Amino acid sequence: MQINGVNIGPGYRPYIIAELSANHNGSLERALATIDMAKTRGADAVKIQTYTADTMTLDCDRDEFLIKGGLWDGYNLYQLYQEAQTPFEWHEALFEHARRLGITLFSTPFDETAVDLLESLNAPAYKIASFEAVDLPLIRYVAATGKPMIISTGMADVEEIGEAVTAAREGGCRDLVLLHCISGYPTPMEQANLHTLVDMSRRFGVPVGLSDHTLGTVASVAAVALGACVIEKHVTLSRQDPGPDAAFSLEPEELERLCRDSRLAWEALGKAGYDRRDAEQTNLQYRRSVYFVKDMAIGEIIAEEHIRRIRPGLGLPPRDYEALLGRRVSCNITRGTPVRWELLMEDKS
Repeated sequence: MQINGVNIGPGYRPYIIAELSANHNGSLERALATIDMAKTRGADAVKIQTYTADTMTLDCDRDEFLIKGGLWDGYNLYQLYQEAQTPFEWHEALFEHARRLGITLFSTPFDETAVDLLESLNAPAYKIASFEAVDLPLIRYVAATGKPMIISTGMADVEEIGEAVTAAREGGCRDLVLLHCISGYPTPMEQANLHTLVDMSRRFGVPVGLSDHTLGTVASVAAVALGACVIEKHVTLSRQDPGPDAAFSLEPEELERLCRDSRLAWEALGKAGYDRRDAEQTNLQYRRSVYFVKDMAIGEIIAEEHIRRIRPGLGLPPRDYEALLGRRVSCNITRGTPVRWELLMEDKS
């Protein structure tokens, strides 16, 4: 599939998405600066989130609306989303800024009104968050736009992922990527379960990627080696600044390293094969081969004391060593001469 003309899928370098999320900390200027940073550090795209506290939940203090433990302990859901939201009135400025810079911007909508806003801004693609992967009506509504879709699968079991894929396909989505995701903030490295990428690709027949909530960049680079076509990672200008997602987000230098190392990992994969590579050609001469290690007179019989398998590699290959024993030399030989068939008599007689 393509997003803004960039190919995404097997055979193409990994598509790196810098997730802004709530790390604007309520400042449009910070959000714009983060887009600048993502562009200069090598990301392919920036993703925002489109919702209001009212489209996400109720302003309610019942026990089930309270967050207990984790990064957002003590908030109720409404307070969290009120603080973290990217205001609808910012969106036009964010999209215009990204277009001027030449970096793709798209979003995660959390309800139909968000999709309508993003359509009015000609968003090039849509992301479905892990928590909304079970919202099949929303998935169908997004799919009806005909735009490429990326669905995160955190917390979803195989059946739920299948239902989400079916809803997207039935809704009209042609271009779909699934992101393996563990919805822990942060995710312990030992729970990343990256081998799921391979199974997910085989099981659902779509390109796959990773929405990475582990600390650092190791899991993302490893995911590329397992076939991830998309890497999504939260970013921030500085983890020292307050913000709901700052603790597990990459700083600018780390994002740059992620982009570089992920693409180098993809280049290193190459293709399966045993042809000698260009980088190996000059070292052929340093492989082992058979050399004369003593002077010999014409007609003398080769014994083990006369030849050895040593470097460099300009003589006969070591596999011929046994066949050389007992042969007569056809000329005088000086020590350090590579063994060649033309230096031997035709038979052992």
